[in-house]
Parts: sequence; C-alpha cells; structure tokens
Amino acid sequence: MSEIHWEDAFCGEGNNCFRIGTDDDGNGYISVRGQEDQYLTDSSDALRNLIREIKAGKADHLL
Repeated sequence: MSEIHWEDAFCGEGNNCFRIGTDDDGNGYISVRGQEDQYLTDSSDALRNLIREIKAGKADHLL
C-alpha cells in the first residue's frame, strides 16, 4: 500500500474537521482529523465526482 499524502484539515463549524488525501496509486481518501487510520477510500476520480456533486448542492438535504 502506498503512503497517503494528507491535505490540511478542513474544519466547519463546531470543529468538525475532515482531511482529504491521495496516494501514488491514484486512490483518494477521506478521514476525520486525528483518525487518519480509519478512512473511506475510492479512486481519485470517484472522490473528485463526489466533491463536484456536493458542491452542486446534491447533498444539501443533509444540512
């Protein structure tokens, strides 16, 4: 398994902090800050599409 390269944490209100990472094999990762050993992973393309859909408002019903 390749090393995960984590970005700086993104923190919303209430200190809900998430980190996005990638590896050299083209995988993308999402984790809660401080719990990087427990992550959701898929291809970088899938992660990119997820972020696009969220930005387009398709998860607004969760707010």
